[in-house]
Amino acid sequence: MPQVALVGCAHIHVPGFVQRLMDREDVRVLAVWDPDPRRAARWAAALDAPAPAHVASIWANPGVEGVIIAAETYRHQELVVQAAQAGKHLFVEKPLGLGAEDARRMARAVEEAGVLFQTGFAQRGLPAYRFLREQIRAGTFGQVTRMRLCVAHDAALRDLFTPDWLWMTDPAQAGMGAFGDLGIHGLDLLMWMLGEVEQVTAALAVAVERYGPRCDELGEGILRFRNGALATLAASWVDHAAPITAELWGTEGHAYVLGRREVFVRSEHLAHADGATPWPDLPPAWPHALELFLDALNGREVPLVGVWEAAQRSAVMEALYRAAQEGTWVAVDR
Repeated sequence: MPQVALVGCAHIHVPGFVQRLMDREDVRVLAVWDPDPRRAARWAAALDAPAPAHVASIWANPGVEGVIIAAETYRHQELVVQAAQAGKHLFVEKPLGLGAEDARRMARAVEEAGVLFQTGFAQRGLPAYRFLREQIRAGTFGQVTRMRLCVAHDAALRDLFTPDWLWMTDPAQAGMGAFGDLGIHGLDLLMWMLGEVEQVTAALAVAVERYGPRCDELGEGILRFRNGALATLAASWVDHAAPITAELWGTEGHAYVLGRREVFVRSEHLAHADGATPWPDLPPAWPHALELFLDALNGREVPLVGVWEAAQRSAVMEALYRAAQEGTWVAVDR
């Protein structure tokens, strides 16, 4: 049975991660660490695991095969590099890094160590997005010309981050605000479907100023892909709903997604794809990204996010924020 440790308990997804770990009978949690002893003790008690004072004891423990890093983003580089050098398999909550430099340093460390890697891009596994990617690859839409992704909720309106998760509203610790926090999911989907990004521009805004003037609460980006496609990316903490979450246009068809569940598609390459009724035959959902990591630790063949994929998403998001700050287009390094 694989044995893991929870390293860092800061992220808002930690309660869900802990529940998933508690529900698994094929994984054992050996330790829980966080720089805040009270936070570590809380989740260690839930998992019936010790909470060592020093993270080095986890790196030195040969029984720990994998680690789940859910620390503040600015702590990722130190923890990921140390874990990789210790030969631990890695699940790292998104985003991997604050930007290109630290994310690529982590990617090199993971690659050199040859360990498993996974990050929290859970939306890849949704049936609607799996379907769109499959149909793009099959040529159903011809040449894809435009795409739009929207990832939004009302966290700022409900003040979801106070008190336990306020670090996620501090750009110094999180590297970004709402546009990056949620937009990184949409960015991953766009790059997963359309490939590498060449140039970006963006605009960020504050609506209710729940977390001060430096924390963006919504944003819109435009991305030019190396294959010529254009895409727009929207993300927000101040939306009550996002009914249309994806739109796609091509030279031979189009599609849109309602609520991440229903896909309407029109193309002469698909029988009965008239765009008037939801497509009835979507692929099954993948398990959650963390579940896939735990499955991989158990020796199962599952789809994981590559570490260089995760690093490039951080690089593109950093470019989007720079473009918003400078009010211009920014080229993206490969």
